[in-house]
Amino acid sequence: MSAAPSLLQAGRALLLRDLRLVWRRRGDALQPALFALLVVVMFALALGGGRQILRDFVAPYAVWVAVLLAGLLSLDSLFRGDAEDGSLEQWILAPVPLAWLVAVRTFGHWLTTAVPLLLVVPVLGEFLYLPRAQLPMLMLTLLLGTPVLSLLGAVVAALTVGLKRSGILVALLALPLYVPVLVFGAGSVAASAQGLDASGALLLMAAMLVASGVLAPLAAAAAIRIAQG
Repeated sequence: MSAAPSLLQAGRALLLRDLRLVWRRRGDALQPALFALLVVVMFALALGGGRQILRDFVAPYAVWVAVLLAGLLSLDSLFRGDAEDGSLEQWILAPVPLAWLVAVRTFGHWLTTAVPLLLVVPVLGEFLYLPRAQLPMLMLTLLLGTPVLSLLGAVVAALTVGLKRSGILVALLALPLYVPVLVFGAGSVAASAQGLDASGALLLMAAMLVASGVLAPLAAAAAIRIAQG
């Protein structure tokens, strides 16, 4: 009788499987970055391309909104494919905690959606005339905030996994949860640009990351059990 896999072994196997599937559909992995680019271009066009307005008032908020909306594109499919092929039932019966598998899946989602977005943020900033001195702070807030968005999104995706065509519902449920992350993230960049101390907002974002990292997988696992029960 084979020994039960350890947490690291189970997590590694799931993450590698998810990465292989993303590589097979690598064209789809570019969609969030392209969508974020379109959102930024729409912001620039709507404001008439005014350099001073974009640079001084809009740039960090527009980048944050673009990243947030782009992350919603793949949120509905976070667990849906596993629910349809019966994999979620195997997750529940697996000899490792369901919350651990949820956490690994969420990390894989962040790795394949948020990281490509982070790589194109400098390009988005150039479209909005974002001062390069503000780019490090913007990247820091996104590094703290995008994992929180993925974790909160995982809870919403788990709550709606048993519903058909729940894409709009996922967005409606997720967006209110995303508002504090958006406010503190973009606000930190704006405060730093004005010479104000943004450490308080950054600490709050770090606290949100820790809290969501602990609680979100547990909540999502409970929602999956209810949906599959």
